Amino acid sequence: MNLDNHPCFNAKAHKAYGRVHLPVAPRCNIQCKFCNRKFDCVNESRPGVTSGVLTPHQAMAYLEEVFRTRDNISVVGIAGPGDPFANPVETMETLRRVRETYPEMLLCVATNGLGIGPYLDDLAEIQASHVTITVNAVDPDIAEKIYSWVRYGKRVRRAGEGVRILLEKQIEAVRGLKERGITVKVNTIIIPGINDDHIEAVAERMAELGVDILNCVPYYPNAGSAFEKMAEPDAELVESVRKRAGKYIPQMRHCTRCRADAVGILGETPDTALMATLRACESLSETPDRQATVDPDRPHVAVASMEGVLINQHLGEAAKLLIYGKQDGVITLLEARDTPEIGAGFQRWEAMAELLGDCGTLLVSGIGENPRRTLAEKGLDILEVEGVIEEAVRAVFDGGSLKHLIKRDMTACRAGCSGTGAGCG
Repeated sequence: MNLDNHPCFNAKAHKAYGRVHLPVAPRCNIQCKFCNRKFDCVNESRPGVTSGVLTPHQAMAYLEEVFRTRDNISVVGIAGPGDPFANPVETMETLRRVRETYPEMLLCVATNGLGIGPYLDDLAEIQASHVTITVNAVDPDIAEKIYSWVRYGKRVRRAGEGVRILLEKQIEAVRGLKERGITVKVNTIIIPGINDDHIEAVAERMAELGVDILNCVPYYPNAGSAFEKMAEPDAELVESVRKRAGKYIPQMRHCTRCRADAVGILGETPDTALMATLRACESLSETPDRQATVDPDRPHVAVASMEGVLINQHLGEAAKLLIYGKQDGVITLLEARDTPEIGAGFQRWEAMAELLGDCGTLLVSGIGENPRRTLAEKGLDILEVEGVIEEAVRAVFDGGSLKHLIKRDMTACRAGCSGTGAGCG
């Protein structure tokens, strides 16, 4: 692999080499006031936007299709749509699979740095060569104006306590990455009136830590975010910030605010055919021997059932969900939890995602596309299965096979999707 062929880290490479982002990380562990990840628009190119969320298995199927149609990809990266290390299992499994299957590829991750610490040795082991960390402030008082909350460990902490943990972990992450010989880029969002006069201090601190390049990214107004009414910084302000920061550290000036499912040369118009392929891969069955695992931060399993014995109810019709967990090592029905009121549209699925915040897996007999996407983006592993609840729930907790319970076996990306309206011909 040629480390100089990364288009984001090397301005000379960005017109010749492309990248592909695999959207396998839907959960996020911080809330930035400028961020809203609810929207998917083919015309939007910004972090947090994706046409779908893939499992590691689905990501590999999609990647095969990307390489079949593109011959200039030098980098495989993970950049969301949440944070890769709020989804460490999915992130590391995907990176390992890519390294094994495509050993010549550069591996890249973009993160806020909060949760990367425990995985630094793993990243070095699989030769992840480039990591981007978003650092918007090095002063906690300024950081408090940028973040609403931080989830660290199993607790959500409000800005005061949370940003101090975040800044500490970001510094530790940069040091750890550089100690392991990994190239580090820092992204800093230029937020007018908040941190534009502070970015020079960020640049100075990052230079002291050995960061290789700084990317000062103009804030982009996002509908639904706390900062949605804030104006985008003009070119004069952006250039002034970059000039001041450039006294300490080299500047990236060719950033295009990549989507979480970006593919191709930087600045290229999103490829609608590959977007359709990604959505098709999102429906691909996991593996011939499907397994589910329990997330220690979300240790419960939710089940849709009409009578409490079988998994036999469509999520849209469920007035209650059964919540299973372990007590003293024994799998137990913890409660029957009322679902949000039927008929509330998109808001119902947002509310249901909050309701199931302690659940890592949802077992249903059927689910619509909108709830599937909304709940998956919030971190739920959704399985359409049929069978006895006790058997399925035990398989989830024990990491056993669910192959015989899968309701239907979806087609592969290239098989059987012609004429479905997905645009894949």
